[in-house]
Amino acid sequence: MKYKEALKGILQKIGVTTRQSREASGELEKDIMARKYESFKGLLDCNNNILGVMADMEEKLSGEYLFDKQYIVHSLITLTENLKELIDRLNGLTHNRYNALYEQLSHISTEIEDILNARREIPTESYTLPLDEITKERFNSVGGKNANLGEIKNRLNVPIPAGFAITAYAYKVFMQHNGMLERIHDRLATLSVNNMEELNRVSAQCQDDILRGDIPQDMADAILESTARLCKNDSSRDPFDLSIRSSAIEEDSDFSFAGQYATFLNVTPQQVLQRYKGVLASLFSSRAIFYYKTKGFTENELAMAVGVLEMVDSKVSGVMFSDDPNEPGSNKIIINAIWGLGLCLVDGMVTPETYVVSKDDITRVIKTTTTEQVTMVVCTSKGSLKEVPLPDGAEATPCLQDNQATELARYANLLESHFGVAQDIEWVIDKNDRLIILQSRPLVITARQEQKSLPIRIEGYKVLIDRGLIACKGVGHGKAYVLKSEDDLINVPDGAVLIARHTSPKFVTVMNKVRAIVTDVGGTTGHMASLAREYQIPTILDTELATVTIKHDSEITVDAINCNIYEGYVNELITYLEQKHDPFKNTHLFKTLSKVLKHIVILNLVNPDSEDFKAEHCNTFHDITRFAHEKAMMEMFSMTDMPSLQDSCGAVRVVAGIPIDLYAIDLGGGISATTKAIAPEHITSEPFNAFFKGMLSMRWPQARPFDVKGFMGMVAHSASLSEADYDEIAKRSFAFISSNYMNFSIRLGYHLSTVEAFAGEHINDNYIRFHFKGGGSTTDRRLRRVRLISEILRHLHFDMVRVREDVIDASVLKYKKSSIEKRLTMLGKLTVYTKQLDMVMYNDNITDSYIEDFVEDHIEP
Repeated sequence: MKYKEALKGILQKIGVTTRQSREASGELEKDIMARKYESFKGLLDCNNNILGVMADMEEKLSGEYLFDKQYIVHSLITLTENLKELIDRLNGLTHNRYNALYEQLSHISTEIEDILNARREIPTESYTLPLDEITKERFNSVGGKNANLGEIKNRLNVPIPAGFAITAYAYKVFMQHNGMLERIHDRLATLSVNNMEELNRVSAQCQDDILRGDIPQDMADAILESTARLCKNDSSRDPFDLSIRSSAIEEDSDFSFAGQYATFLNVTPQQVLQRYKGVLASLFSSRAIFYYKTKGFTENELAMAVGVLEMVDSKVSGVMFSDDPNEPGSNKIIINAIWGLGLCLVDGMVTPETYVVSKDDITRVIKTTTTEQVTMVVCTSKGSLKEVPLPDGAEATPCLQDNQATELARYANLLESHFGVAQDIEWVIDKNDRLIILQSRPLVITARQEQKSLPIRIEGYKVLIDRGLIACKGVGHGKAYVLKSEDDLINVPDGAVLIARHTSPKFVTVMNKVRAIVTDVGGTTGHMASLAREYQIPTILDTELATVTIKHDSEITVDAINCNIYEGYVNELITYLEQKHDPFKNTHLFKTLSKVLKHIVILNLVNPDSEDFKAEHCNTFHDITRFAHEKAMMEMFSMTDMPSLQDSCGAVRVVAGIPIDLYAIDLGGGISATTKAIAPEHITSEPFNAFFKGMLSMRWPQARPFDVKGFMGMVAHSASLSEADYDEIAKRSFAFISSNYMNFSIRLGYHLSTVEAFAGEHINDNYIRFHFKGGGSTTDRRLRRVRLISEILRHLHFDMVRVREDVIDASVLKYKKSSIEKRLTMLGKLTVYTKQLDMVMYNDNITDSYIEDFVEDHIEP
């Protein structure tokens, strides 16, 4: 299916329907919560699907994997479908609060569709242009071959055949006049080039249409008038026939299209119109279609101009390279030559003579290789070609004299210097010994120095770490910068290797200067991993012990190919890095994917606290995914704020032998019993059980030593409470639970804690969010308790810990399920540990001692 059609279908489904209110629908709070949770789970599935596809597409940019246009289209369809559902799920959670995301998705998708179905803008021109008026600036009008010929004639005064170009505009008019553009596009859009039978069938249909097509009368008149003018431009010469050559717009550019299109030799003026259509038809030959589709082009990006040139009945023909493609940079010019027309040479039917000329001294032919040519191809007087024996004596005579080889070498240097790259040049010597250039185009050099294979382990160097997940392949080396806080990112020096406990999208701020990234935890489909691939930063995640093993400011080498981290600089790996090269990265297909990914994987919305973190600022698929995931978590975290919670949620009481009034609401798979009162063993929610395990393992606070001042402050605070404050204290504790999810609102006296967590198999889903508020003591003691909790949370490696007066908000994201559950258990312990601690924290030293006690007794290293 074409992306354009799939996109149209997906976007047609984007309709905003306002959900009924709870009162209007009669839906119970519990049902609302269950529905929200189902939307949340579905959103997480979409989030993982999207990040997985993005990671796979980014991996293709490594250049190590071959792919075709259909891969890009299929990936985009999958992404767009999942993004549509992601937005649906988010709006299901939030009563359609983020409908603006639909418009952003439509806008981004349309931009991507424009890239995939790019149409070349063909300038409106005359149907024909004489070569005297053509330079390289008219590339889009006359194609690469014609543009280069005009350039070397008019700017370098290099001899070329007389002639004119039939423009790309003429091609466009011809195709529109015959109604072929859409018909051919429909045939080729879903064509698989691997099915040769289908390829040949479609090719034959397209070519037959063009050969049967009608040339508009004004175009036919213009071509015939230009032909007549060309044939009469030199009254001193006998009438001559013509060569009709392809000059497609992309031909002889960065992509040679060598040998893909038709050339007709020794054409009479009366045959020009039919041969012109023959060249147009060759745009859709089987091999041409195969070539441009495997290079990533679409037929909309191609157009065929044609060159009509004086036919040179050559005595000698040949091809020369201004550099040696097998030994680039060796200062050698390679000249191949045969007797007669060059048709047999370019088709590979004849082994040519070879002349090697030094670029440093073009007067010296340093090597000559002769062959035994016995026949040659010549023009006949009847507009055809004929193979004839070599003239007497020619078989034993070199095709070129030294002065001719020298002259050719001079042109090779001149053309290479002018165009700035090595040139592939077609030339002839006519019957009057005139040297004429027929074509000059960039030389495709595919040979490269042989690279050493990279050993799995480099001997003689100490391996610090040999575990983890590779998020972006490559090799990086530098001094380790062990990150203690995201606030320290500003201090990361150029050329460092960033070592961090966890991943964070904020690392993008240093990706322009770090040489590698290594973390203790993290997954390859996360936001930071995506950014690392975008910036091509070698990255190893989930080593579990990098921040402990690697010393700050030590020199290390990161092998993110074999997943090894070495002490010191490993020269063998650094050499490999310098040699790495992949020609696939220069293909049009690769560049198309790169353009598409700019609208997909770039992440602009990094910080949820920023004023720019809004739906209308989502400019990429990654932005939409990140925004939706963040807003969904915030919505789930606020579930316990719903009114009438105690009366309408169908809660069951949890009897656990601890002094809290706890009720649980099952969102699906969280409780195994159906009674109105249950024991902890009836709860099957894994995150809840991990948290409750910590609560039950602690000895609940009894009377602790405290000073009279602290107790009187508590009493004074209690005496000033309103009736509403007492109601707040007396509220029950509620836990919304499922097999992998928990939203637990815990009320212990004057304290309110809310802990939300998801612990599943997908690391991108997993998180803990923690909120703490309250306290019935004087301000200084409440603030000491807040300091105690926030310091312990930092010891638990929470990513973000924000404190505002006596309120704490903290979170930890994207850890393995086991790590999430371990932190939940310690949070459960901390919840019990801090109950009424403010009464005993009458100075900072006491607070510090309680922090040290908890860390020492309960936090595992």
